[in-house]
Amino acid sequence: MSLPGSGSGLAGGPGSPKVYVKVPASTANLGPGFDALGMALDLYAWIEMGIASTTEIRLYGDQMNGVPTDKSNLVYKVAQQVFDKAGIAHPELDIAMYSDIPLTRGLGSSASAIVGALVAANALIGNKLSPHELFQMASALEKHPDNVGASLFGGLTIAFWDGERAEYLRIVPEDRLDVLVAIPRFQLSTEKARHVLPEQVPMKDAVFNIGHASLLVAAFCSGRYDMIRHAMKDALHQPYRAPLIPGMSDILERAEEHGALGVALSGAGPTLLALVDGKEGRGAELERFLLDTLRDRGIEADTMWLKPCAEGAAVLSHFDPNVPLIDNVKGNVRT
Repeated sequence: MSLPGSGSGLAGGPGSPKVYVKVPASTANLGPGFDALGMALDLYAWIEMGIASTTEIRLYGDQMNGVPTDKSNLVYKVAQQVFDKAGIAHPELDIAMYSDIPLTRGLGSSASAIVGALVAANALIGNKLSPHELFQMASALEKHPDNVGASLFGGLTIAFWDGERAEYLRIVPEDRLDVLVAIPRFQLSTEKARHVLPEQVPMKDAVFNIGHASLLVAAFCSGRYDMIRHAMKDALHQPYRAPLIPGMSDILERAEEHGALGVALSGAGPTLLALVDGKEGRGAELERFLLDTLRDRGIEADTMWLKPCAEGAAVLSHFDPNVPLIDNVKGNVRT
């Protein structure tokens, strides 16, 4: 866990401090853990924040297309909530952001922005809020704790938010676990993906998911990754969302035949995620299967190999405040 503690995490000249925060992407649900399981991934967003006389927001990278550059920006608005809770007023901010996390693809782009804003704003005022308080704020903003918990604390988080309080536990997956994502080249809003879900589900489906989610957590805790293929099944959301993503049903049914430990819709989609034992050496076969299955349904997609990220949001002390954010992150970004 990399949340700032005793140090201020500040960089910059006297009277004009800046903070820099690195935030991992995340995948949520992992099949049966709807709104409860989240895992950080080694794909990142970077945020620079400083107090200013006039608000300026600079965005770098293709993933930032369409993001507001005025005070309606999510990072700006979340930062103001931190200041309000701490009883401090900083209405004008200098903000820069670069992200490798694709927007509205089910990889926690909004959660990374929320967490990055919370951690950066808190560091800017000397960490007046505790990590627990930041988690409560993040869960209330996102309305569920899975993505924000993973991005904030790293690892695999098991969490709940009951509308008033959030709690979590964290597991660090073994290093042999790889993550393959297939990212379709279309956006799917969380609102649309949630709209297709029923308001009520049969008792048998609820029981199915309780058992499978419990087994999945136990598999991670015990290192019994052979059980993931049995545990990573879902009856609450994936069957209803499958029609939104052509080829998804075939991938869920057959990916294990091509080397996946288990496969799931990442968050609300449309990204599909496979867990892989890196020692088995079947990654190329699985990657071809995912791409071919989607392409056969007319869906072009990009694949990316990732790893679970053990570290959550981190305040960085080595960035140079005298150069643009994009120059600071060069060498770290994905091309």
